[in-house]
Amino acid sequence: MAKESFDCIIIGSGPGGYVAAIRAAQLGMSVAVVEKDKIGGRCLNYACIPAKAVLRSADLMSEISHAGEFGITVGKPEVDFAAVNARREEVIGTLVGGVEMLMKKNNVEMISGSASLTGPKSVSVDGRELEASQAIILATGSVARSIPGASFGGAVIGTEEAWALEALPKRMAVVGSGASGSEIASAYARFGVEVDLFEALDRVLPSEDKDISRLVEKGFKAQGISVHTSTLVSGIESGGSSVTFEYGDEKGEADWLVIAAGRSADVESLGLGAAGLELDEQGLIAVDGHLRSSVEGIYAIGDLVHGPALAHKASEEGIIAAEAIAGENPHPLDYEDIPRATFCTPNVASFGLTEEQAKEQGFDVTVGKVPYGAVGAGTVYGDRSGLVKIVGDRKYGELLGAHIVGSKATDLIQELVNTKMLEGGYPEVARTIHGHPTMSEALMEAARAADGWLVHG
Repeated sequence: MAKESFDCIIIGSGPGGYVAAIRAAQLGMSVAVVEKDKIGGRCLNYACIPAKAVLRSADLMSEISHAGEFGITVGKPEVDFAAVNARREEVIGTLVGGVEMLMKKNNVEMISGSASLTGPKSVSVDGRELEASQAIILATGSVARSIPGASFGGAVIGTEEAWALEALPKRMAVVGSGASGSEIASAYARFGVEVDLFEALDRVLPSEDKDISRLVEKGFKAQGISVHTSTLVSGIESGGSSVTFEYGDEKGEADWLVIAAGRSADVESLGLGAAGLELDEQGLIAVDGHLRSSVEGIYAIGDLVHGPALAHKASEEGIIAAEAIAGENPHPLDYEDIPRATFCTPNVASFGLTEEQAKEQGFDVTVGKVPYGAVGAGTVYGDRSGLVKIVGDRKYGELLGAHIVGSKATDLIQELVNTKMLEGGYPEVARTIHGHPTMSEALMEAARAADGWLVHG
């Protein structure tokens, strides 16, 4: 059987793969995308988008519960979880349809099946032989990783299954308080589920700045989440309708135990060896700034390579890879300045260095911290407890990092990212007029604090 030829073959249709396909097609390449499951990959169908759809329902639950503080009297809200799930599926369906339309519009051929490399520029898809005249892009994402002494099955589930529960449980245990675990705990607690959140390290969201973690933990406890830091979970035994486990000297039981302890690159079925590719000590594919692997003609993006496992990072890498294949010279990513967003309540967003990291790297550090309550909008909109923290280099006025916890943090962070990317610093933010009354004024005030002349504080 003759091989079908394309300029570029992409394995995986998640936020990295489908964006790479569209960009490659825009640059004049014939493109095929191989997907073994559903178009849009895990992010669109099982993770990012379903999570945010459920979290939005939880947000509304919280807002309605506090309506009385704003002079609005309503009855006690109740959760129709079947309707929450129906809306989640509607959101997924709408966005999947949008991606399918974009693929057709750009003449990208979708091929359903499991792909395996048979050489540096050849792919087999369930017996169908494909050849790439220019390059192959690997974009298969990641799979859930368990914890020592535990395996998935029964009432022990991963984060993707947690967002697709058919009914609200009474009790849930979440192991791991990174972004995914924190989002799950925050959503279900606000739906009235008894939630225990376990973290092996000494604070929730341990990769975030310490000041931010402290406020998040306070917010979690206010939602009724039982937070257990510096705590390992062991002795997990899944029964027919519940799961038992041990933590410290105590025993626990829950309807579901969610393991949110990280993910591993999804490469098991790719046949990397046939193409001469090997994984590094972290289980990732080594690439250069243009996402080229050690094998000519093979590129890898997203969760398969170094850097934060974020959908928007994968999408940008897909664009860079496509442009590099087309002979352009795209600017490599600065991974430190990719915004990080966690959609729990309170929202958390950040980029760059924490205060501790900046000091460790020898910068002359200045810090500007301003609570939301310092600006009018914080009081008007009912969130005085949020915080903006800017970490800067005093010598040059450079923005080394920014960290926000509170309402709309995931939107607010972008201004500071853009400022740095456009070679501005915190003094420029401090002297840029911001609309009043808006939460964005807290960014301006934090920048003024870093610059030594806080007005509202």
